[in-house]
Amino acid sequence: MNIQRSLSKSIKEAISPGRILVLLGPRRVGKTTIIKEVVDLQNKAVQYFNCDDPLTRGQLTDATQGQLHLLFSPYSTIVIDEAQRIKNIGITLKLAVDSFPDKHFIVSGSSSLDLSNEINEPLTGRKKTFTLFPLSLKELQTHWNASNMSMKGYFETILRYGSYPNVIMIEKEHEKEEYLNELTNDYLYKDALEYQQVRNPEPLRKLVTALALQIGQEVSYTELANLVGIDQKTVVRYIDLLEKNYVVLRLPAIRRNPRMEIGKSRKIYFYDLGIRNSLIRNFNTLDIRNDRGQIWENFVVMERLKTNACANFHPNYYFWRTYAGKEVDFVEEAGGVLHGYEVKWQCKNNDEFNSSFLKEHTNAKYECVDQDNLMELLNK
Repeated sequence: MNIQRSLSKSIKEAISPGRILVLLGPRRVGKTTIIKEVVDLQNKAVQYFNCDDPLTRGQLTDATQGQLHLLFSPYSTIVIDEAQRIKNIGITLKLAVDSFPDKHFIVSGSSSLDLSNEINEPLTGRKKTFTLFPLSLKELQTHWNASNMSMKGYFETILRYGSYPNVIMIEKEHEKEEYLNELTNDYLYKDALEYQQVRNPEPLRKLVTALALQIGQEVSYTELANLVGIDQKTVVRYIDLLEKNYVVLRLPAIRRNPRMEIGKSRKIYFYDLGIRNSLIRNFNTLDIRNDRGQIWENFVVMERLKTNACANFHPNYYFWRTYAGKEVDFVEEAGGVLHGYEVKWQCKNNDEFNSSFLKEHTNAKYECVDQDNLMELLNK
């Protein structure tokens, strides 16, 4: 049974002639499934291209107008899956839209690094982009028909195993772990190494594991370089690669007062905690873990990001820390307003941090997020 995705309606409404619909997101989050929900791939008027297939890549790479005519003309809807695998895909898509302005084009990709770079300039003003993440708490709440309070009972499972659709549908814990270990080795290393010209896999493996052990903490590129045994520029390149492949998210520090606020720093979060826990081979229950606070913070940040993306709300994301040690875990900036979120397993009196943040930023809001009010925040 498929879980209804919040983006389904928006994606269906966005399909129109003369415009490319682009669906980005990690592998196995359900991009093909959601495409099947909005387009009948069995319909004879629909043509589906899977670019993981070498033959398909050969057909679409640097295709001429005549070649595209042979491939596309019999169909009203063209679906190109894993399109980042096609060299110069942006030029090919522009040529396709110019040649067939009455057709519908749907393009998916699991690497924003390649696909976004390829299509942004050629298709300026002629595309609509969506990002599909692992399942959000709001989607799971609908699927489980759960109240805000009863959702707390599901937090531990998601914090341990993440929210990839197949992981949610698997019942036995050891099978969840097996699936995640396979998924980590498959999409993380296969895509990042094979298709992004990373010739030596070991430094990347060491780096991503080091990042997994530092979620929610400020990371130093210099320290990471020394730890992994590569230069700092390579560390930055690898982290950029991991971010563009939807493995990690970088959160920079916000700096409005250079005398007080730390600016040249960043924190790292993982898009899915199941992937993160697989990397460090730790699926233990929360009561015996010493990283419970870190994974809870990672969890809240990513759920907020998913909610915002689904609502087509795209603020700037930061964290805030002063040289005196005062910190707000997560800050959103939109329309000149800062909204700070302190993330705790259980909120207590944070007046000191609250007042410091609000004092330094005149147009700001602040709230603490814990198990009791997370669903309320996401359902606002």
